[in-house]
Amino acid sequence: MDVSIIIVNYNTCDVTRSCLKSVFEHTKDIDFEVIVSDNGSKDDSVKMIKQEFPQVILIENNANLGFGTANNRGLKIAKGKYIFYLNSDTILLNNAVKIFFDYWENSLEKDKIGALGCNLMDKELQVNHSYCSFPKASIEIAKFIRRIIVVYIKCIFNILGLNYKKYATSNNYQLYIGNVDYVTGADLFVINDKNAYFDERFFLYYEETDLQWKIMQNGLLRKIIDGPKIIHLQGNSDSRVDDGALEDYVSFGTIQSDLSRIRFIKYNISNMSAFILKILLYWMWLTPIFFRKTNKYRKEI
Repeated sequence: MDVSIIIVNYNTCDVTRSCLKSVFEHTKDIDFEVIVSDNGSKDDSVKMIKQEFPQVILIENNANLGFGTANNRGLKIAKGKYIFYLNSDTILLNNAVKIFFDYWENSLEKDKIGALGCNLMDKELQVNHSYCSFPKASIEIAKFIRRIIVVYIKCIFNILGLNYKKYATSNNYQLYIGNVDYVTGADLFVINDKNAYFDERFFLYYEETDLQWKIMQNGLLRKIIDGPKIIHLQGNSDSRVDDGALEDYVSFGTIQSDLSRIRFIKYNISNMSAFILKILLYWMWLTPIFFRKTNKYRKEI
């Protein structure tokens, strides 16, 4: 088999339906399988997949195991030479899977490639978040310090009953073809070997960063290629919260992203830098306006 497409689903029935429909509609002239690893969805996801896509291999985890762990469950049974990790909130617009496969198979750098991705698009078909640079400890510490300052200023404004200006963030992503530090996990195409497994200590976010850090250490390239056309509906998870509401700083996604960022720094860069980041995050979470909301997460840091 050429490619195993692995999709993690968690209470995303409608978008998963759209994703699967696009996969089967556009994927041609290639031997592939689709594996959906469901993390204990409480909506109609499992029923929908069984009824509308009986050809899908469905793994029912019966609990929210996290993104990396759920993908690993799919990887364990995958038969493809290549693995295509695809987010459930993506829509294929062309034969992207075949394009990735052909690029790798026909590349003069075939033995040097570790991961492929493409320029993702948002629902307006504008370039979306598709790749990023590896985190640097000094930059992450500076970001956390800046965030603490912004949070305390906003808290003071809140206590005084004053309004602070919220700035709308814009999509400033640029079209790019070539080598990158890491490809976003929304459309990650890798070879099926031991390096395709995620570190299950990451519950959500930074698991693909960690995986490709290890690929980099093995001397392999991570590339954004031209050709595949994929929409990622929720591709702005890295957008700044500094310009938003106070609640954004303690949303589930932001908290998980912060915790995973610290884990990445700890496991791959510096224990001391990770410790500093923990202190800074803990300091922010101790503000009176966040205290109750962050109580259940403080033990994790």
